[in-house]
Amino acid sequence: MPQKFTHPGVYVEEVPSGVHSITGVAMSTTAFVGPTSRGQINVPASIASFTGFAQQFGGLAPGLETGYAVQQFFLNGGTSAWVVPVAATATAAQLGAGIAALDAVDLFNLLVLPGVTDPAVLAAASDYCRKRRAFLIVDAPAGAQTPTQMQQAVQGFSFQSKSYAAVYYPWIKIADPLNNGQLRITPPGGTIAGLIARTDATRGVWKAPAGVEAVLKGVQGLGYNLGDGENGNLNPLGVNCLRTFPATGFVAWGARTLGDDPEWKYIPVRRLASFIEASLYRGTKWVVFEPNGEPLWAQLRLNVGAFLNNLWRQGAFQGPTPQDAYFVQCDRGTTTQVDINNGMANLMIGIAPLRPAEFIILRLQVKTAG
Repeated sequence: MPQKFTHPGVYVEEVPSGVHSITGVAMSTTAFVGPTSRGQINVPASIASFTGFAQQFGGLAPGLETGYAVQQFFLNGGTSAWVVPVAATATAAQLGAGIAALDAVDLFNLLVLPGVTDPAVLAAASDYCRKRRAFLIVDAPAGAQTPTQMQQAVQGFSFQSKSYAAVYYPWIKIADPLNNGQLRITPPGGTIAGLIARTDATRGVWKAPAGVEAVLKGVQGLGYNLGDGENGNLNPLGVNCLRTFPATGFVAWGARTLGDDPEWKYIPVRRLASFIEASLYRGTKWVVFEPNGEPLWAQLRLNVGAFLNNLWRQGAFQGPTPQDAYFVQCDRGTTTQVDINNGMANLMIGIAPLRPAEFIILRLQVKTAG
């Protein structure tokens, strides 16, 4: 109600700004679907540490990869995860039911199926990730022990939503507490999920989870030690290689999706777009049932523009100015009278994402005397 002005003087009123701030969603929550020693089948449970996993699902178990993947996830920087237990037999149908159980989870960003390499399951999982704006981390097939075998294996990945998935090769060696600390060969998916979470926290979702900073913690060996030439054969196929270098140790040395579209060739580009989509999806729900006209469109342009400007200031986009980095359009050009009659308001945005520098060219010229 308006104030009653009873005497001459200065009066202060607080009025709502009308600005609905958009908050970026979490991007590193990882879902693990696989067999565990205990836990209710196909019922997702949230965990925040490996201790929590051990309490709910029994911890490490011989012959089951899920526990080792979760352990590596938290060791490498993961902070939040969902676990969906499936039967120990882990058939394609059982894994499919486990993935479908994630419908009950409000938000997850990364999906790991420890040790699963069935093309049909991976195809369904990547399609599901596309629908949920998530990203699938694929383990190299256990039988792909050499680079040649890995080349043959990746050519068999014929599923549709390839840009929502990335494959990592080779498997890794870690100390096994169940076997007196002896080295155990295990799939790398959990380790990579933890690395991505760590990179998101320290550099942002737009930073490639690869390079000399992408150290793989807890890894003590690789199933195959790749050379530059072998890495060069696999990289164009979208295989992200795990390497070891004297000065850095074990690192992820690739950041490509399995997608064929050049626009979505790199993991950080795909994940940045998913991050923006998910954030705007959640941050603009207040629009529903608002009067559909220029005042609403102006608010949308203001709110979405402020969100993208903040990302630009953090270094998520190319371009020296906001005009070069992104655009936001919501007006008569995007929303026609027919759209208005049908209750629709159309928002169009464009971004100029950063792509990782994969190839650093050093040109050396020798200047002769005279």
